[in-house]
Amino acid sequence: MNMKALAIGIAVFGVCLTPIHAEEDVPDYTLPDPLVFEDGEPVEDAEAWFDQRRPEILELFREHVYGRRPGPPDSVEFEIVEEDPEAMDGDATLKRVHITSIQGEGEHTFQLILFTPNDAPGPVPVFLLMNNRGPENTDPTREEKSGFWPAEEVIERGYAVAAFQVGDVAPDSADNFREGVMSLFGDPEAEREPDGWGALAAWGWGASRVMDYFETDDAVDVSQAALLGHSRGGKASLWGGAEDERYSIVISNNSGCGGAAISRRRFGERVSQINDRFPHWFAVNFREYNGREHALPIDQHQLVALMAPRPVYVASASEDNWADPVGEFLSAYHAGPVYELVGGEPLPVDEQPAPGEAAHGTVGYHLREGGHNLTPEDWHHYMDFADKHFDR
Repeated sequence: MNMKALAIGIAVFGVCLTPIHAEEDVPDYTLPDPLVFEDGEPVEDAEAWFDQRRPEILELFREHVYGRRPGPPDSVEFEIVEEDPEAMDGDATLKRVHITSIQGEGEHTFQLILFTPNDAPGPVPVFLLMNNRGPENTDPTREEKSGFWPAEEVIERGYAVAAFQVGDVAPDSADNFREGVMSLFGDPEAEREPDGWGALAAWGWGASRVMDYFETDDAVDVSQAALLGHSRGGKASLWGGAEDERYSIVISNNSGCGGAAISRRRFGERVSQINDRFPHWFAVNFREYNGREHALPIDQHQLVALMAPRPVYVASASEDNWADPVGEFLSAYHAGPVYELVGGEPLPVDEQPAPGEAAHGTVGYHLREGGHNLTPEDWHHYMDFADKHFDR
């Protein structure tokens, strides 16, 4: 399948809510050009991208998709509630850190789990997982180990590895998602503004507070930090990485609709379905595009492009049709012109790699055999990608 041809077509103006599950049923569509301003003028150089077009695209995503998150709180405090220098049979040091955001009279605390390798001569790069699954997947005691967060393997490769529960920042529930950190910035009972932030933006805001902590920890090389999420966590990692440029690598694993997948393809999960099932994830304005993906002023390849010139990675699974693996690949591919403009290396292939194969430019991609999951195989691809881009 030629991916260049796949993205070429005419705009579709009909409203259809039925998910597509066969490639031959994908409608013709056009993609908004990340290198064309809203007024139709071209982006001529890197300076115009960074000074004008990138802020323009950020604002479009804030208004129409993810909502507007606030800046940092009045202050942030860190408390190391546990430190074990003999974790992982002496290979690592464990820190459990309570991160408290203070805004006016309000406070909110969530926990960070961090392992750093003991044999490192100095600060090391770090992977942060935004964990959208149960806390047993990131068990700091290591009595329960999960391939979702293979911490021992990451430590063995010389990286630090960290995680926090997204639900501890903002509950993953339409009923009470505003009772977490969002309550510091407004009444959770008040009507949400149409462009008010949703849970995905709140989780990314939490990742920024983790970065605040990393900047205080001498064991972590804060200039080499990778932000990683799976599924809904992958959506949040892309938006969090777009909003916070301190993360030097941004990784999306099986993020699908509202993450890396092209919305206009209408393949698998649709905008209408994700808004119906998870109305708390996005801005209220996003509901205006239920059945009207063609009317969105942006699409997800532009979200991937917002990471430029930083390395960005998109990964799919061969049996994960609900997340649209082809659409995820296309976002990585069509972010390429922005990377070329700013001096990065676009995805070095124009065909989706076969399962088990990876393509690593400044934009990276792989397709894993199997279903919707985050596995040690995925992690090893990510560490290979980091080996290429981090100064180690």
